[in-house]
Amino acid sequence: MYTIGQISEMFHLPISTLRYYDKMGLFPGLERKGGMRSFSEREVEALRVIECLKASGLEIRDIRRFMEWTEQGPATYPERKRLFEARRQAVEAEMASLQKTLDMLKYKCWYYDTALRDGGEENIRAMLPDKLPEKIQKLYDHARE
Repeated sequence: MYTIGQISEMFHLPISTLRYYDKMGLFPGLERKGGMRSFSEREVEALRVIECLKASGLEIRDIRRFMEWTEQGPATYPERKRLFEARRQAVEAEMASLQKTLDMLKYKCWYYDTALRDGGEENIRAMLPDKLPEKIQKLYDHARE
């Protein structure tokens, strides 16, 4: 069993956030001893899932719905699976977008490193749009898709 302070440290979350999660019903079986919250491994695992769903862009009300489904048992497996599939797809799309952004940043770092080394942009402009070094060309092309 863990105290709210221990959970706060474990997950790097403010105690106020944990209290809010509890108030929103995200820890349905949370025990209290003498008015103090006592977190079990069940709540620790629930918090891992909550933080995952939150990081994937899901709102608290939808996370609460997921937690309600878990309390309802196996009959809600299809809903839970659909939720995770949707979040996986959203995260994959976000990652693809971020990869495109990262490729542009890498290209621009190369661009300015080269311009600084050469004392100008003339050599780079002569390589555009399709005569860049192979690795840089891939970054440039992907960033412009």
